[in-house]
Amino acid sequence: MPELVCRYVRWVDGFNRRVGLLAMYLIFVITAILFYSSLSKMLRLPANWTLESAQFVMAAYYMLGGAFAMQSGDHVRMDLFYSNWSIKKRAAFDVLTITALLVFLGFMLYGGISSSIYAIEFKERSFSAWRPYMAPIKIIMTFGVLMMLAQASSALIKDIAVLRGKPIQ
Repeated sequence: MPELVCRYVRWVDGFNRRVGLLAMYLIFVITAILFYSSLSKMLRLPANWTLESAQFVMAAYYMLGGAFAMQSGDHVRMDLFYSNWSIKKRAAFDVLTITALLVFLGFMLYGGISSSIYAIEFKERSFSAWRPYMAPIKIIMTFGVLMMLAQASSALIKDIAVLRGKPIQ
């Protein structure tokens, strides 16, 4: 593979790893929000923002961590046959599935961008009593899809390199 392509793969892998490791700490934010929610209800001072905040943080958690999960092989995979295949056969199969994933993520990115633009232009708000602006979480989710798209392209490049007999480390 050309050096520029190898640098792209290393940069995407490194960036997604750092963002994924940071995103892991959002679980503590979710826990704190839900703890506060329980405590406030127990003290008969319920806050109307806690459930939706926890949902937004959870969405950020899994959207920003998705690329790292893909990179580290932590996604759910039905490997009834896959684990018994040779490295090259796995790479050939992955080229097919990652190509389908890239198409799907392309549509997701298009929808995320248009939804984020709509939320910004029209100052879209949630329909809950709290009524937070939707643009921040939509932008974070769109960025997560973009990270996943970059990680899938990195995985595709690595699989093609394996098929060519020159794996990228």
